Amino acid sequence: MSYTILVFVKQVPDTQNITGDAMKPDGTVNRAALPAIFNPEDLNALELALQLKDRYGAKVIVATMGPPAAVEVLRNALFRGADECYLLTDRAFAGADTLATSYALSACACKLGKFDLILCGRQAIDGDTAQVGPQLAEKLKIPQICYVEEVKELNGDRIVARRAIEGGYEILSCQLPVLLTVIDANEPRPMAGRKIMKYKRARTASELMKEHADNAYTDASALEAELEKLKAKNLLIHEWSAADVQADLQRTGLAGSPTKVKNIQSVVLTAGEAKSVEPTVEGINALMHELIADHTLG
Repeated sequence: MSYTILVFVKQVPDTQNITGDAMKPDGTVNRAALPAIFNPEDLNALELALQLKDRYGAKVIVATMGPPAAVEVLRNALFRGADECYLLTDRAFAGADTLATSYALSACACKLGKFDLILCGRQAIDGDTAQVGPQLAEKLKIPQICYVEEVKELNGDRIVARRAIEGGYEILSCQLPVLLTVIDANEPRPMAGRKIMKYKRARTASELMKEHADNAYTDASALEAELEKLKAKNLLIHEWSAADVQADLQRTGLAGSPTKVKNIQSVVLTAGEAKSVEPTVEGINALMHELIADHTLG
C-alpha cells in the first residue's frame, strides 16, 4: 500500500545568534538582519516522512505558508527527497497568529484532497507556541499524536508511534488519517547532490515571470506553455493564493488573528558579581566550603 504524506514546514529567522542588530527599537525582531532558515523541527518532520517513504512507499508532499521567498525551503525539501511542493502565499495571509495560520493550512490540506498522514514540527523557533499542529488537526477533524519520536509501524489504516512524555515515552496506536507533531529525535538527511542538480531549476510561476521580466510573456498561453514544461519535468512548485484554496479572508492574516500584543519589553541580561577561582584543588575546596557556608550547597 502506498501512502500520501503531507508535511507542513516553515521558513524562520535564524535565532541562534541574536545580537543588538537583530532587534528593532520597539523590541520586535528585525527579520531582515537575520538569515532565513528551514525551521529545525520541521526538518525532523520531513526526515520522518522520508523514512516512511523508504520503508513503506509513499508520496511526500511538502507545503509552506509565507512570502514568495519561502520557496527556498521547498526547494530544500526537494533536494532531500520530497516529491511535490506547494507555496501558499498571499498578502491576505500576512500577520497571521497560530489560529489564522492553522486555518490557512487546513484550507490548503482540503484543496490537496486525500492524505493519510500530516506531519509538522512540534514548534517553530520564531514563536515556540507548539499550537499550529494541534489546531490544524482540530480544524480537519482528525486525531493527533504530539511529540512523536518514532513511527514503530504503519500497517494498512493504522499507525503505531512512540511519543515523548515527561520522564519517559508512550506507544500509541491510531487509525489513519492522523496528524503527528515531531520532535528533534532523528538526524535529518543531507541534501543529495543529484537532486540538487535536478531541482535547482524548480520554480514557481512568480519566479518564472520575475526571471523573464526583460522578456515578458506576451500572453497567458506563453506562460502556461512554460509552466507545462516545468510540470512535465516535475520542476514546477505550485503556488496558491487565498482564493485558490477558497479561504475565508475574515479568518486569515490579521483579520483572523485574535492574538493581540499588549506590551513588548526588551530584556537585557547583564553580568552580575563574578568571582575568580584558582584552577587548583585548594581553590575548588575553598569555593565548595563557601557555597556550603551560604547554603547554596548542602
